[in-house]
Amino acid sequence: MKIAVRYYTKTGNTKRLAEAVADAVGAEALPISTPVTEPVDILFLGNSYYAFSIDPEVREFVASLDKNMVGKIVNFGSAAMLNSTYKKVKAEADKAGIPMDKREFHCKGEFKGIHKGKPDENDLKAAAEFAKTIIK
Repeated sequence: MKIAVRYYTKTGNTKRLAEAVADAVGAEALPISTPVTEPVDILFLGNSYYAFSIDPEVREFVASLDKNMVGKIVNFGSAAMLNSTYKKVKAEADKAGIPMDKREFHCKGEFKGIHKGKPDENDLKAAAEFAKTIIK
């Protein structure tokens, strides 16, 4: 099974989660500026809310994906105020013709002193465990 991990972050929180996910599944965590150039069965995609939506760069990244190169997207991320970005990412994946796994990982992330220290070690371990359940 071929697996890729991509993430978008402004604060570094999602990068930390992406690295935990990547370590758990034997892949490398790369920013979304690195295109998916080889076929993958699973693309773990890390992102968060910025101004109540996913960042335009995340939308552009998903739109740029070749539906013949990505088996499915698995969403993960962190946010200080809002929860899951699943619906926003799924809307973009649907436009690109790429299925999304219904499972996702989300935890709180620190932002401007809110949720200080998040994601913490327990969150990183939980993200890794989540990723392992996906590839079973």
